[in-house]
Amino acid sequence: MSGAFSLEVASGIGTLRIMREAKRNALDTQMMDALADLCRQIERREDIGVLILTGSGRSFCAGGDISAWSGEGATRFARHWVRDGHEVFDRLARLRQPVIAALNGPVLGGGLELASCADYRIAEDHVRFGQPETGLGIIAGWSGTQRAVRRFGAQIVRRMALFGEVLTAQQAVQAGLADQVVPEGEALATARAVAQAALTRGPLATELTKMLINAAEGEERERVLESLAGRIAAASEELREGVSAFKEKRPPDFGGKED
Repeated sequence: MSGAFSLEVASGIGTLRIMREAKRNALDTQMMDALADLCRQIERREDIGVLILTGSGRSFCAGGDISAWSGEGATRFARHWVRDGHEVFDRLARLRQPVIAALNGPVLGGGLELASCADYRIAEDHVRFGQPETGLGIIAGWSGTQRAVRRFGAQIVRRMALFGEVLTAQQAVQAGLADQVVPEGEALATARAVAQAALTRGPLATELTKMLINAAEGEERERVLESLAGRIAAASEELREGVSAFKEKRPPDFGGKED
């Protein structure tokens, strides 16, 4: 695992912490690669029912490390920094487990895009939200104009991205960017309580419901449809007969029966 992340698992709850305090937990290329690997691992771990995402120290995530992308040429910037970043954040947003973001520091730029991947966001009362990219002469490149619009609405994204509005934690709740505001230092504990409540619900029903909600808002619709159909097919007598026939080198006898 990258030293820039820590993953702790206890009682069905995984806590993924960004560990780069000196850079306010800003993400660079190596960290994005590590996050993609971690998402693959978390997806397959049966001992993680809910994932909490947070930052170390007093920072959640300062977004993309400017020193990591500012020297890139236009082609490499678009091909690797933006496109690869999309793939990583897509993987996080599409985890089968519910994801809770414990927002313990500013949620700006790429940090807001990262928080957007979560299913539930808990903000400490000192946290601020915004999209400052156009002030740097660049755009939000990790779905800040796409997933953020789908999940929060176009107008609030316009206000942040086009006009530079920065929201307080309370304003973020009112605008739908966050779900709950808590006093400073209490985001992680509150996230654990929310995670415990989620763990009391049916795990398969929760997984399927998250997939359906994602599909309804335009997140991974094609994969959701094929995954749900595949789950039905994999549980059918037809599959068992088809596999047996293949192994026994004979024609399958489906018999026109349903499972």
